[in-house]
Amino acid sequence: MTWQEFTALLVLATAMSFTPGPNTTLSTALAANGGLRRAMPFVCAVPLGWSALLLVCAWGLGALVLALPLLNWAVKLGGVAYLLWLAWKLSQTRQLSEASAAALSVGFWQGVALQFVNIKAWMLALAIVSGWIAGRGESVQRLAIVVPTMLAFAFASNLLYATMGSLLRDWLRGPEGTGDRLRLFNRAMALVLLVTALWMLAL
Repeated sequence: MTWQEFTALLVLATAMSFTPGPNTTLSTALAANGGLRRAMPFVCAVPLGWSALLLVCAWGLGALVLALPLLNWAVKLGGVAYLLWLAWKLSQTRQLSEASAAALSVGFWQGVALQFVNIKAWMLALAIVSGWIAGRGESVQRLAIVVPTMLAFAFASNLLYATMGSLLRDWLRGPEGTGDRLRLFNRAMALVLLVTALWMLAL
């Protein structure tokens, strides 16, 4: 892989990883409600799940998902339904307590599975495979560069958003712990998930 190709990959990884999306929104919300430690399983799940998805696409299964309308719609509807459910759970969380944080809990394997029902993630993985791996020499060596790079960016972006969410916890408590700020924050995050779900459906 030439340095020009690697630079282009870094630009794409930066743009896709650090712009808001379902993963970064959930990382922020989980840390804001339950603290950074509670968000870490999800933060670690995103890069693992996305790397697995990238490998699946490199093996040719991603093109099959997008080529077959039934599979394509199954991925879309599964992702939309899950995001809508998370948005509803998030909108109901009003207190910074163990109970409310547990109600919002998204575990490690849920985070991994979320990558496989995100049609945007499928399309990005296919773009990377077609642009940097497929039809080029030394595909295994290219995968050995691309996968760790994307894994590192996915982890760094979600950790950054989760850290920002955890830093907001004291402010979100509001005056005398009323939870008014937290309620508005969670509803705003739920709205982001809702818009993302509708955008995925329109793809």
